[in-house]
Amino acid sequence: MSIDTDSNTNTDTDVSGTHAATTTSGDVLLETRGLTKEFGGLVATDDVNIRVERGEQVSLIGPNGAGKSTLINLITRRLDPTDGDIRFKNSSIVNLDPHEVVQRGVSKSFQTASIFPDLTVRENAEIAGLAAENGAFDFQLLTHRDSLTDVHQRARDTLEAVGLLDSADETAADLPYGDKRRLEIGIALAAEPDLLLMDEPTAGMSPEETNATVELIEEVKQALDLTFVLVEHDMEIVFNISDRIIVLNRGRVIAEGAPEEIRGNPDVQEAYLGGADL
Repeated sequence: MSIDTDSNTNTDTDVSGTHAATTTSGDVLLETRGLTKEFGGLVATDDVNIRVERGEQVSLIGPNGAGKSTLINLITRRLDPTDGDIRFKNSSIVNLDPHEVVQRGVSKSFQTASIFPDLTVRENAEIAGLAAENGAFDFQLLTHRDSLTDVHQRARDTLEAVGLLDSADETAADLPYGDKRRLEIGIALAAEPDLLLMDEPTAGMSPEETNATVELIEEVKQALDLTFVLVEHDMEIVFNISDRIIVLNRGRVIAEGAPEEIRGNPDVQEAYLGGADL
């Protein structure tokens, strides 16, 4: 593995994902450098260089199999890269364990359910807060939570942020699907991250639930001053909420820029629709 853990220099990228001009910026929160992941003979991500600045709302898009989920799992350290480096707050995190990445300030809301269905909404939020503090969750911690005032307050703040405070004493399994997804976002927020990675936050939702979730994302970003990276297939959502879009195809970055730049990019149109307009 090639790791650069000492340099304070950030590297811009071009649309091919290769290194370009060298610059410095105090606003870069997340950066990948030459990030490559191979599964046997399959290259899932190929020399991926991306930068995310603090406060940005970035969408990561691409056809199925483009490498989006692999990239997210590399950043959260659920996968080990074959080559390259991952830097967060200008320090390498490539050798950290997943719970250490969370404690540094990177949190992920999963596409699949990450809640405890038989516990209450409040207990789910408390578990998330305890896990963030202790690196991993031990159910014995939950038995002592009544003496942990800060755990109660963090859970209350989390549920208020995602609009579930009135449902705090309901069993999570009884929530409507859209509210379960809200709870998943709340669980990710309980770690008090600087960067929130979201994998298909509106998957399986009705139009009404989708609209409510998009509003929630925008409200949370404004209220908590978070940086977001979203993996999303709904192009209407992507173009409406993104400050910047990064496009992957066959494991490589093929384009990045503002929504209108991406909408008219012929490489992106070809990758998605065989050249048709997005």
